Amino acid sequence: MYINDVNLSPVMVAEPGESYQLSAGVNRWVEVLVDCPGASRELEKGEKLYTYRLPAKLEVKPGDILSVPFGLQQVGGVAIRFLTKPPADLAPEKIREVEDVIQKDFMGDNYFTLLERVSKYYYTQLIQVIRMALPPGLLGRSQHRIRLKRENIPNGAIEFLGSAAARQILKILQSQVDGDYSFKFLKRQIQGFDRGKKQLLERNWAESYVELLRYSQPQTKPVVTLVADGSYIDLNKRQREILKVLRDCGGELWLNEFLQICKTTTPTLKGLEEKGCIVIEEREVLRREQGPALAKDQPKSLNAAQASALATIQTLNGFAQVLLHGVTGSGKTEVYLQAIAPLLNQGKSALVLVPEIGLTPQLTDRFRARFGNKVSVYHSALSDGERYDTWRQMLTGEPQVVIGTRSAVFAPLPNLGLIILDEEHDSSFKQDSPVPTYHARTVAQWRAELENCPLVLGSATPSLESWVSINSKEEGAKSYYLSLPERINSRPLPPVEIVDMRQELQQGNRSIFSRSLQEALQQLQERKQQGILFIHRRGHSTFVSCRSCGYVLECPYCDVSLAYHHTEEKAPELLRCHYCNYARSHPKYCPDCSSPYLKFFGSGTQRVTQELAREFPELRLIRFDSDTTRNKGSHRTLLTQFANGEADLLVGTQMLTKGLDLPQVTLVGVVAADGLLNLSDYRASERAFQTLTQVAGRAGRGDDPGRVIVQTYTTEHQVIAAVQSHDYHSFSEAELEQRQALNYPPYGRLILLRLSSLDPIQVQNTAQIIATTLSTEEEFEILGPAPASILRVANRYRWQILIKFAPDALPQLPDWEEVRDICPQSVSLTIDVDPLNIM
Repeated sequence: MYINDVNLSPVMVAEPGESYQLSAGVNRWVEVLVDCPGASRELEKGEKLYTYRLPAKLEVKPGDILSVPFGLQQVGGVAIRFLTKPPADLAPEKIREVEDVIQKDFMGDNYFTLLERVSKYYYTQLIQVIRMALPPGLLGRSQHRIRLKRENIPNGAIEFLGSAAARQILKILQSQVDGDYSFKFLKRQIQGFDRGKKQLLERNWAESYVELLRYSQPQTKPVVTLVADGSYIDLNKRQREILKVLRDCGGELWLNEFLQICKTTTPTLKGLEEKGCIVIEEREVLRREQGPALAKDQPKSLNAAQASALATIQTLNGFAQVLLHGVTGSGKTEVYLQAIAPLLNQGKSALVLVPEIGLTPQLTDRFRARFGNKVSVYHSALSDGERYDTWRQMLTGEPQVVIGTRSAVFAPLPNLGLIILDEEHDSSFKQDSPVPTYHARTVAQWRAELENCPLVLGSATPSLESWVSINSKEEGAKSYYLSLPERINSRPLPPVEIVDMRQELQQGNRSIFSRSLQEALQQLQERKQQGILFIHRRGHSTFVSCRSCGYVLECPYCDVSLAYHHTEEKAPELLRCHYCNYARSHPKYCPDCSSPYLKFFGSGTQRVTQELAREFPELRLIRFDSDTTRNKGSHRTLLTQFANGEADLLVGTQMLTKGLDLPQVTLVGVVAADGLLNLSDYRASERAFQTLTQVAGRAGRGDDPGRVIVQTYTTEHQVIAAVQSHDYHSFSEAELEQRQALNYPPYGRLILLRLSSLDPIQVQNTAQIIATTLSTEEEFEILGPAPASILRVANRYRWQILIKFAPDALPQLPDWEEVRDICPQSVSLTIDVDPLNIM
């Protein structure tokens, strides 16, 4: 495991799984990829390697995460390889020692190869890829500390110290109960700290250690364990009662819990410990997301299509790519569960990726009901401590199921048997920023190849990339198309009614709800059923405009209008920017002409809920969007309330379209489909079809038939027709024909260069220089430079250059480091490979 194409002196690389060891007294050197800016030695793609000496008793393997000194601080780094001798241009006295190993056995050869491939494909430095793959802050700054060893210090010790600095250090340490301070603090207080510290360490009156970030340390709690029943020990009545309680509780309890049960004190327990009856010791407590207690779930009987798909997946031996194309409600999750079960029995693990955090509660509950505590979740909404402990639990090699969002594709599971991408079409699997701008589907395919295990892509509306990839497979390629064309229990897909809002307006209906939707909502209330109302925007109104002069209130830092957000009754009216989060109060008068006639235009989830409350006061509502699900656990709370019948209607945004299985929902209403259709993006039609089909699929999953009402001003649009007939094949055929004509993905490839700066002239000029530099090549087409669809966001001006080329062979692309060198420091450049969002 090493970085290729680097000219260095002869190296010794440890075999996989072997530590690097030499006989005692022989110097050992290791090259470390350090998580710190600046460097002395240039490597491929600007990476930096630094040489460190290994302490005699420290065992290190390639891929271990180390703590190393760098300047005046401790930083994280990754051991890359060993050297038999230091570089000739490096003075031995300048080589510093590795401080400690933060994490062993993190990167096997396959895992390191994966990270290298991500680094090269997405034009990102390897250390940035590694930093993203690790839990937050694991490579962050640690610090040296010194701790007093009071038991080793004789009376009058301060007189034995010849150094004034040592006496000062000792005095400061003794003044604190713990006798523990950071080097950084003491260096500021004491001149000659290093000499004084050395004296204390040599006398063994103090010890030095490296403190990692708080959540990068295991969390422990005291536990009480019964070791003797006390029958042969002189105990009083109370002590015997305490031991009996402990014995009846299985012989082991957390200290706090035991103190409460027995109504006793810690000194009493210490007395029992001194008599050898119990042991009180610290034990690690894993910080993991805790779900509700669930009844054990048994495998369900499968229909013919499900059984056929499962049989195919279970016969796969080694890498294969499977597209599981199942209509909404066809039972894809049950196929996943039954495909995973035998793998766990074989000691293998499974990785299940979902596009949104909001999906994990429902899916995780189903998996936990089937597999119990073998299921873990891993996503950005966990606390840092929970992510760190879950990540370490994966490294144990125990057979387990990890469910997570896109970053979980880097979960360090050492024995992978299956990778699943649920809702594989979803754009949330693509990272726009920060770098690397990876797509979890692409990385999952590489990982499945390296781990030699199947990759299952599940969706009711597959991405066109996956559709073309599976259906144009080359001879010998291990690709499979599996179809689930019917819902479980032969339930019909819900009929989709298209309502022309132009006719509604002509016939005098000025409500945001069509008469058909109004009638359906009234029936919902009367029949005590539940429904979902989809609106593609959050907030109350999309913009605020003056009816006298037409002035639109805009964000001062972004070139977008401010959206009105209603907080609560009688609260100040708030205008907010959805890009930089700037907020201001709603003015009484137009800032341009001083007119008092300011009006809210457009509809968001807030306005829809307000209109519902006015027209249907008896309907109980839950709003489900990014405003109402900011807090940890809020997704689960809101969905549980709805599932328990505490509301009649769920009003929300895209979150509602993704994998929610709510059998009691009989009505789905789409308030305004046009907001999805009319976007300046070549993927707009595909996204609109996927979103509308997915949200329509939430209806009719239970025993009662479903109904879908889609309101639109463009009933003639091809997407609307395809959604109405649930016809993926005709839509994909028409859409792919247009893509092929324009050489857009999946028939062409794109790289998007995003430039931004506080200086509008400089970013424009830089974009023009880069485009001119690139235009000398004939193997690819340059589109731009052009301003982004929203030129200014958070006061940064944004320009774009789109590179288009054929997918079959990578052209002679430019040296991206040279392109970056063109950019002045004030201009930021992001290279987005295979972009999904070009707006």
